[in-house]
Amino acid sequence: MARTRAADHDDKRDAIMAHAARLFAARGFGGASLSELAAACRTSKSLIYHYYASKEAILYDVMCGHIDALTAAKDDVARSKETPESKLRNLARALLRLYVGAADSQKILLYELNNLPKTQRDEIVAKQRSLIDFVEGLVGAVRPDLSGSRERLRATVMLYFGMLNWTHTWFRADGPIARNVIADMATGVILGADRQPIRPN
Repeated sequence: MARTRAADHDDKRDAIMAHAARLFAARGFGGASLSELAAACRTSKSLIYHYYASKEAILYDVMCGHIDALTAAKDDVARSKETPESKLRNLARALLRLYVGAADSQKILLYELNNLPKTQRDEIVAKQRSLIDFVEGLVGAVRPDLSGSRERLRATVMLYFGMLNWTHTWFRADGPIARNVIADMATGVILGADRQPIRPN
């Protein structure tokens, strides 16, 4: 007879992931141990193993939870009837909301990808690329001046993410500029920057 799952099973896994995200972000994946995670969770190491087979499995779940939230935000924007420019702006707002609200998970996604097994790493990378490709389509639609250079278009897309990805390191919710204003500023740079003629190196 199959073992019945406890009613709070998902809640306990979520709690482990939340503590793991803080620990991995603070100490690095390699510098954090399951014993430290168990102590942070105020539980035993054996109970951690009841929910996860390995530290890498926890890392994968933390990354998946974050990238899936980013992908869902992209899908919501893609389904809207807005113009490409509005979609780009709305996506920046959605991404920044997720980045600022999940700074630990964002840091882990940026720094710890190579600690996953190849199959899982490839899965995360594929989701990241789908997000990048979506933004590239939007930027290409609103920046026809970039149509002659795929390299310049991709660089512009990566600048868009570069401005947003690191905002969690300095943005303060109680600061003088609201989160959506920051997102709109980043989008404005992409919409208006670098419009000079493209010249060969």
